[in-house]
Amino acid sequence: MSEVRSLPPDAVGAKPAPLPLRSVLSAFTVDVALAITLSFSTLMLGLVGWAAWQGIRIAQQQGGAPDAQALQAQLGTPPVLFLIVTTLVSTGGTALVLYFWRRRATAAERSDSLDRLRLPATWSWALVAGLATFFFSTVMSAGGRALGLDLEPSNLDLIREGFTRFPVFLALFAVMLAPLYEELLFRRVLFGRLWQGGWPVLGLILSSLVFALVHELPGLNGKPMGSTVFLILVYAGMGAIFAWVYRRTGTLWAPIAAHILNNAIALAVLQVYGGAPV
Repeated sequence: MSEVRSLPPDAVGAKPAPLPLRSVLSAFTVDVALAITLSFSTLMLGLVGWAAWQGIRIAQQQGGAPDAQALQAQLGTPPVLFLIVTTLVSTGGTALVLYFWRRRATAAERSDSLDRLRLPATWSWALVAGLATFFFSTVMSAGGRALGLDLEPSNLDLIREGFTRFPVFLALFAVMLAPLYEELLFRRVLFGRLWQGGWPVLGLILSSLVFALVHELPGLNGKPMGSTVFLILVYAGMGAIFAWVYRRTGTLWAPIAAHILNNAIALAVLQVYGGAPV
């Protein structure tokens, strides 16, 4: 993947006046709406396809079409590998579509990003951000659990089962692929939209909030509201650190590296201790 950065207003020379907030927020809202629509549609299409395939298989085994109630009872839950791949396709595909459609980098921007990638300071900041993210989530999770909150991420059972059955693929997915498409979507497209428009602090806040809600959506994660709000704060803080290091270094590869480091440590902790920080 070539990178991935729009030249921000504070990168060179004097800062130009920010674009009108109304127009920037409108574009940001369109980005979010498109992301939700594309991701949800792809996910539903995958689930419908799986259900249809299962229905055909069951009908062949029984020698005829089962009634709807019997079919529903036999369908069960989609296998873990299917859920992981569907998540990868829906969210990763959405990130790629929005990048190329809405926030594609120019050749000059890609060249500038690669130049910044060669700087030792870029890797230093990425290392600091990755460790800071893990430390932040660990401390926050410990504090939340001390308050009696349920802070196990909603996808933790899926990750555990996936690592037990498909350890290499799950590690590749969690450590490499997820950071790539999440940074492309949440930092490059969403945060970058407001950053380029001259509203970086607002962009950091809003993109981090969207990042958190994607991971823990109230009412759909099966957790009490207090636990959900706390988890949202933790994920939003993590997203804010990734957005900060993106702005600090000027290359998306820095938050990608930080995200990879955070996920690698978290996955290692999961395997050693049987539980993981958020």
